[in-house]
Amino acid sequence: MVQPRSEPGSTHRRPFRSANGRAIDLTAPDFDADPHALFHAMRAEAPVVWNDAHRGWLAVSHAAVADGFRQPWLSSDRIAVFERSAAKRPPEFAQVVDLLRGWMVFRDPPAHTRLRDPVRRVFTPMRLERLTPTIEQITDDLLDDLADAGTGQLQQLFTRPLPALVIADLLGVPRADRIRFQTWSDQLAHVVFAAEAVSADAEAAVHAAEEFTEYFDALIAERRRNPGDDVISALLDTTGGSGPADAELVGACTLLLFAGHETTAGLLANAICLLFDDGEARHALAGEPGLWSSAVDEFMRFAGPAKVMVRKSTADRKWMGAEVAARDTVFLVILAANRDPVVFADPDTLDVRRDPNPHFGFGWGLHHCLGASLARLEARIALRGLFERFPRLAPVDEYAWGGGLFGRVVSPLRVAVE
Repeated sequence: MVQPRSEPGSTHRRPFRSANGRAIDLTAPDFDADPHALFHAMRAEAPVVWNDAHRGWLAVSHAAVADGFRQPWLSSDRIAVFERSAAKRPPEFAQVVDLLRGWMVFRDPPAHTRLRDPVRRVFTPMRLERLTPTIEQITDDLLDDLADAGTGQLQQLFTRPLPALVIADLLGVPRADRIRFQTWSDQLAHVVFAAEAVSADAEAAVHAAEEFTEYFDALIAERRRNPGDDVISALLDTTGGSGPADAELVGACTLLLFAGHETTAGLLANAICLLFDDGEARHALAGEPGLWSSAVDEFMRFAGPAKVMVRKSTADRKWMGAEVAARDTVFLVILAANRDPVVFADPDTLDVRRDPNPHFGFGWGLHHCLGASLARLEARIALRGLFERFPRLAPVDEYAWGGGLFGRVVSPLRVAVE
């Protein structure tokens, strides 16, 4: 039987430490500034290493992360955790958990399959292709605003409103409500955090959950009466009464909003800053616009916005040389796996021509992001439009990397149109 804690001298949970002897904190600003040297050192020691700072296992090789994504004993289900948190809160907090029950990313099969299949059937290549003119128009409008401003905060003017407006259009949200989607995505991040951390603001999370539920309940009811050419109507048509319940449909809508906004907004901002720093890549894309497709995947590999995906062990296992106990936390560190030299030649070099590119920026397997094709399409149109319209776009100030345990994105950055 694997013991909950290692005894002194045990190799089961001998932690990897930095050169100064400290445990690696994935949330520390100095770590986010340059994590890859440490990740290379971790991989050289083992594909899976114990981390004292986060009291869990870090899977840092490409092979370990790939295997972790497909192992059924590594669970994604967080609902039990959310329910335990809710038990310590006022009764109204149950609405927060009910909202998150519809988030397939927090469920294992069979619930995950039931929630995912209707959305999968809706995200067809034909539907995404029809979105192209919309994305181009949104991009042009935002670039007009940037031209008028001359200078401004990159995320506020471009990278955050664009995916919020696209996902609002996809869901069939009335135009008058679409500006709310950017702030709602921020609120959803708070809802998820509050569901796990008892110290978070429960009252604010409950208020946000009530607002989302009321809004999407009304929108779903309207689509039942008057179907349109939007994802909610398609979901209702696809399920035919046998799919997710209305409460779970509300959860699915909020997940689409959150995931469709946060990942793409982070990808856009990170990619722009990569191109600020790499004149050779920027020159190549200007001369060969056909490279934008491979470039977007390379941006996701090289500096994608996701850092880790969390799993919980449901059984004792010896895995990749690590003695993993039941209830241990396992962090699939996709940021590390995407620089594994066993899989990627010159992994620390940005190569916009890289092909193949088996990165994990959009997850993998059962939990591969259903919106990956949409994110690629948005990034290709938006980034190309930005740099073709403003070839001398430049940062006004310095930027830093941050984002906590789960992500790694650039700090707010001012840019200027020269």
